[in-house]
Amino acid sequence: MPETPNVTYSFLGPAGTFTEAALAQVPEAQGKPWRAVNNVGEALADVVSGRSVAAMIAIENSVDGGVSATQDALASVPGLRIIGEYLVPVKFVIVARPGTTLKQVRVINAHPVAYAQCRVWLEATLPNHGHIPASSNVAAASSLFENGLADAAIAPPGIDKHYDLVELAHDVGDNPNAVTRFVLVARTNEIPPPTGADKTSIIVELPEDRSGALLDMLEQFATRGVNLSLIQSRPIGDALGRYRFVIDADGHILDERMSDALLGLRRFSPNVLFLGSYPRADKAPNEFTSRYDNEIFIEAREWLTELITGEPRT
Repeated sequence: MPETPNVTYSFLGPAGTFTEAALAQVPEAQGKPWRAVNNVGEALADVVSGRSVAAMIAIENSVDGGVSATQDALASVPGLRIIGEYLVPVKFVIVARPGTTLKQVRVINAHPVAYAQCRVWLEATLPNHGHIPASSNVAAASSLFENGLADAAIAPPGIDKHYDLVELAHDVGDNPNAVTRFVLVARTNEIPPPTGADKTSIIVELPEDRSGALLDMLEQFATRGVNLSLIQSRPIGDALGRYRFVIDADGHILDERMSDALLGLRRFSPNVLFLGSYPRADKAPNEFTSRYDNEIFIEAREWLTELITGEPRT
């Protein structure tokens, strides 16, 4: 009998995390086994080893920017592609053991990022509180039963469905528009077809530490009309002054302007890691001026071919 293909999906657990909420948006994952992992490295290792067909990981937050652990992991694990992105609104609640009131809360257990995003509310509502860092938002809630050091926790909405907790306050985040961007990562060479509302993710190393090197890299996009929605530097780690750049560019690798920009990047830097082209989660059409239409690049290439061969275009 043929071997049954693996259809497991990995996500940062345990149950109730924002990552699980992102995975719930993937139609192909519905009804399939989901595997909760402890960190991004374990999630990507599942994909590389074949334990999971894909992994959902957080890559950017609208308040805190890029997730450095994810960016560094993607730079160091070859053979992975981003095949989709998903947005999850970031909302927080305060939860506690049954019988606890908000006035009784003296110590809050919270992931450092969640704590930072609720700091204004906490200082206004619980000005004398203390903070114990947690490894995740769900771990902050579950730890209320483990050591009793904290009176309450910052957690995702709905956490009381998974644990015997009561909600003391909701919408405690300081930014009502906060959203986290997640990407689904798989081990594949297939590229989703262009939709006109796409994003391309790459990681580029500056070949040398010199004046104008960053400008040279950015010009590969600017001169081809490609907008960048994310650019973040990360140290390579082998020497001071050596950086790689994590870049999200508006467009698809099969768009002429994008493919031409990638060729320019490859000439500029020997280390360009293509992470994938995939549909944008917000479905917003990519905007660019008409002089960067596909037909403009094609016509220019045909013109050059005519000059070289001497044969007129058909």
